[in-house]
Amino acid sequence: QVQLVESGGGLVQAGGSLRLSCAGSGDTFRTSAMGWFRQAPGKEREFVASISWNGDRTMYDDSVKGRFAISRDNGKKMVYLQMNSLKPEDTAVYSCAAGFSPNGVLRFQDEYNYWGQGTQVTISS
Repeated sequence: QVQLVESGGGLVQAGGSLRLSCAGSGDTFRTSAMGWFRQAPGKEREFVASISWNGDRTMYDDSVKGRFAISRDNGKKMVYLQMNSLKPEDTAVYSCAAGFSPNGVLRFQDEYNYWGQGTQVTISS
């Protein structure tokens, strides 16, 4: 069992930065692949980034590549999403998720077993 709680969302101007945090708990957090997803109003939830259980592999959606960075600290049971050069189209509820993957990263929602409640990110133009 893994419990996840996101924080760090807010309102920023275009071009600004935010750092999202995801606090995990449970025995299997350290061996779980972690991901960030987002859902904008009226749209389906979409993949943003994923990181392997030991942090040696990452994957990003093309829309955020070069602007966002996912990282984790297994000692603290934390996952982060550093978001730079933010755009209005990045506005969404961002959620972290945990899944089991012995080999690396996970891209698809149905590969994840546990989800947080989400944190709102709003980018003004």
